[in-house]
Amino acid sequence: MRYEFRIAGIVPDALAESFPELDHVPVREQTLFLGTVADEAHLYGLLIRFQSLGLHVLEMRQLPA
Repeated sequence: MRYEFRIAGIVPDALAESFPELDHVPVREQTLFLGTVADEAHLYGLLIRFQSLGLHVLEMRQLPA
């Protein structure tokens, strides 16, 4: 499953490297993280990692295959 996570603010590259399984793209005062999520446990793990690093998830959505 491919997902998109929309994060508030521009995430510095050094911090974005905490998510090696996701690509990241800065867009107007936000950062998009995109990539394949293996399963529900991986999805929740990513959300916990975003939160633990102080990143605010504005939106999360599953992308069409």
